[in-house]
Amino acid sequence: MMKWISLTALLVFCFCLPTHSHAAIKNRKGIPYFPDQDFRSHGETLAPVKQRFSPPIFDFPVTYNHQVRKWIKYFQTTGKSSFKRWLERSARYAPYIQNQLEEHQLPQDLLYVAMIESGFVNQAHSPAGAVGIWQFVAPTARRYGLKVNWWIDERRNFTKATKAAIKYKKDLYKMFRSWHLVSASYNTGENRIYRLIKRHGTNNFWEMAEMKVLPNETINYVPKIIAATLIAKSPALYGFRDLNYKVPYKFEETYVPGGTDLNNLAQYIGVKKRYLKDLNPDLIRGFVPREINKHLIKVPVGSKSLVKQYAKLITNKTI
Repeated sequence: MMKWISLTALLVFCFCLPTHSHAAIKNRKGIPYFPDQDFRSHGETLAPVKQRFSPPIFDFPVTYNHQVRKWIKYFQTTGKSSFKRWLERSARYAPYIQNQLEEHQLPQDLLYVAMIESGFVNQAHSPAGAVGIWQFVAPTARRYGLKVNWWIDERRNFTKATKAAIKYKKDLYKMFRSWHLVSASYNTGENRIYRLIKRHGTNNFWEMAEMKVLPNETINYVPKIIAATLIAKSPALYGFRDLNYKVPYKFEETYVPGGTDLNNLAQYIGVKKRYLKDLNPDLIRGFVPREINKHLIKVPVGSKSLVKQYAKLITNKTI
C-alpha cells in the first residue's frame, strides 16, 4: 500500500463530504508526482476540519473543482441508480484489474476509467462502435493485439482487454507524462490532444478545458473519473449505502481446440451454460471456430482437468 498522503488531500477529502451525513503518490515505483495537477490546481483554499477517520489514498491526480463537484452531485442524484449498479458490479473485476495495474506499476485508480467507460459491462457497445469494459474501437483493439471478428471479439474479454488497455495507457503516458492527458487521449484520441498541445502551448488538461478547445465529452470525462474515484472509495459518505457488491470472478484459464462448443463443454464439466458463457463473452457465438488451432478460455476453478479431457475428445472427434 502507498504510505504517503498529503495534508491537502485530507483537507479536500473532508471538504467534499456531502451535507447528509488523489493526492498522487510520491516515489511509488514508476508512478510520478503531479505538483501542477493535484488538489492545488484549479481547486480551492480549504480550512482544516477535524476528522475521526483516515482518508482514502489516491494514486491518480485528484483535482477538486466545480467540474468534479458537478459530477459528484449528478452521481448522487440523477445518476444514482446507475452509479450504484456500477459500484456493485466493480467488485467482480476490481481484484484482477488492480492487480494487473500494480504489476505494471500504473495507478490502481485507473480502475475507475473502466467504470466511466462501461459501468463494468463486458458487452457494452457505444454508438461510435467501442466495445467492452475498456471501450476499444476495433482499429485500436487490433493494434494492441485483440482479435475482433465475426466469431471472437476480445474487447469483451475483460482479462485480455485489461492487458491491452494497460499497454495503451503506458504508451499514452510516455507521450504526455500526465494521467489527466492520458485519460483525455483515451477518450478523444492521442493525435487530437497532441495537436492541441502544439497549437495552444499548454499540456494542462484543466487549462484546455477552460479554453473549451476540447470536445464537451472530453471536458467532462476527466472530472467524471475523479468524481467516480472519490465516491467509490468512500461510498457511504456520498449516500451510497446497502450496496450488494458482486462476488469477484474466480476462474482458471486453459486452451481448448477449434470446434469447442461452450454449451457442450458446460454440460461435460457440470456447470451452468450461462455461467460459462458469462466467463467467456468474447466467444460471440458461444463457439470456437474450427479453423482456429486453439483458444484460451476461462473455466471454473477446479475444472481444468475435465476441460482438458473434453479437449482431447474434441481433437479425436469422439464427441
